[in-house]
Amino acid sequence: MNQMNKYLFGFFLFLLARIAEAQDTTQKIIPGRINSAEQQKKPYVILISADGFRYDLAEKYHALHLLQLREQGINASYMQPAFPSLTFPNHYSLVTGLYPAHHGIVDNTFFDKKKQAMYSLGNKVAVADSSWYGGTPLWVLAEKQHMMSASFYWVASESAIQGTRPSYYYVYNDIISMDRRIEAIKNWLQLPEDKRPHLITFYFPEVDHQEHTFGPNSKETEEAVHLVDESMGKMVKTVDSLGLNVNFIFLSDHGMTYIDTVATISMPQAIDTNKFVITRGGSISHLYAKDPVDIRPTYEALKKEARDYDVYLAKKLPKRWHYSKKDDVYDRTGDIILVAKMPKAFRFSRRKMPVAEHGYDPAFPEMRASFYAWGPAFREHMKIEGFENVHVYPLIAEILGLDITEKIDGRVKVLKPFLKE
Repeated sequence: MNQMNKYLFGFFLFLLARIAEAQDTTQKIIPGRINSAEQQKKPYVILISADGFRYDLAEKYHALHLLQLREQGINASYMQPAFPSLTFPNHYSLVTGLYPAHHGIVDNTFFDKKKQAMYSLGNKVAVADSSWYGGTPLWVLAEKQHMMSASFYWVASESAIQGTRPSYYYVYNDIISMDRRIEAIKNWLQLPEDKRPHLITFYFPEVDHQEHTFGPNSKETEEAVHLVDESMGKMVKTVDSLGLNVNFIFLSDHGMTYIDTVATISMPQAIDTNKFVITRGGSISHLYAKDPVDIRPTYEALKKEARDYDVYLAKKLPKRWHYSKKDDVYDRTGDIILVAKMPKAFRFSRRKMPVAEHGYDPAFPEMRASFYAWGPAFREHMKIEGFENVHVYPLIAEILGLDITEKIDGRVKVLKPFLKE
C-alpha cells in the first residue's frame, strides 16, 4: 500500500469512527417505573416491523423461518396500509389505531401552517418533538396503566408523547448489530417481574432500503429478506428459551413497486413556487397555499395540465382514504394534493430517483404489507383475509388487557376472532 492509499484508508477509518461517535447507541432507561402486581401477570407481546416487507416476499424468497412460524398461528393474505402508504404515517397508525389524518403524521414530510414549520423523517429535532404526535401510542397506553414497555426502534418512540416514553428505548441508528439488538430483548425479558417490559417493539429497515435502491426483484432485496428471516429465527429461539408467555406479531408498513425512472413527472407549469409551500415526495406532493386566493385557479390549471398524476382539493379526496379536510384533525394535509399514477413518480428536485417506490393508493396489491402472528394468545394454523392496519392496535390492547382510553379507528372485532378463548 503506497503512502497515498495509506492516508486515504486512515482517513476512511477516521470518518467511520466519527460517524459512530455521532450516533447514540446507549440504552435509555426511564427511572422509577415498575409493573403493577396486576400487570406482572399479563402476557407479553413483541411487535416486529420489517419496513417494506411486501405481502408476497416471504414466499417469493423462501423465508423459511417466517413461513414456518406463521403456520403456527395467523397468516393474513395481506395487511392494507393507510393512505399514503409511507413509512412514518403507517408505523404510527399501527401503534395508535388511527388513520394518518387523525393522528397527525400525514406524510413522511409535511407542513404545519399553525407552527409554520415542516416535519420530516430526517429532521431529528422534529421527530423527537412530541407536539407533532396525536393519539395514544401503545407504549403510552401501557405505561399509563402501569405496564412497562420497551422499544428497539419505532416511529415516535423517542418522543415524550403525553409526557411518556417507553421505559427502555434506543435512539434510532444503524450501527448496533442485530445480535446485540436480539440480546437486548433477552435481557429485557430476564429482568425481575416488576421491571420486565410486557410490550416490546422492534424494527428492521433493511428490506425497504434495498428495494428502493435495487428493486423488489433484486438479489440485494432477497439477501435483506433472508437477513430478516434469519434474525427472526434467532429472536424466537432466544425468547422461547426463557419459557415466558410471549406472543409475536410480525408485520410491515407497506409494499413496494418499480417506478418509471425515465419519464418522471417534473414540477407542473401551473404551480407558482413562490405562492406555495411544496413537499417533494415521489408518489405524493402537498401544496400549501400562502394565500388561499391562489388555491382554486392553481387547481383548475393543474387539472388541465395533469397527465400522469391526479389532482385533488383537500375537501375532495376519495372517502376510503380517510384523508380529506374533514378528517384532517391537525390541518396538515395540503390545500392541493397531487398523487402520481403508479408507476409514475414526481421529481421536483435534482435528487437521485430510487428504482422502486411506495406511497401510492393502498388498494394496489403492490402496496400491500405482511402480517403474521403466533404465540399462546393466537389460534393455530389459520389463513385469514386481508384487513386494514388500524386494527392491530386494539388486537394488542386486547392481548395485554389494556383499556383503550380514547376513540380510535381500529375495531377489536376484526381480529379478536383469531385469539384463543
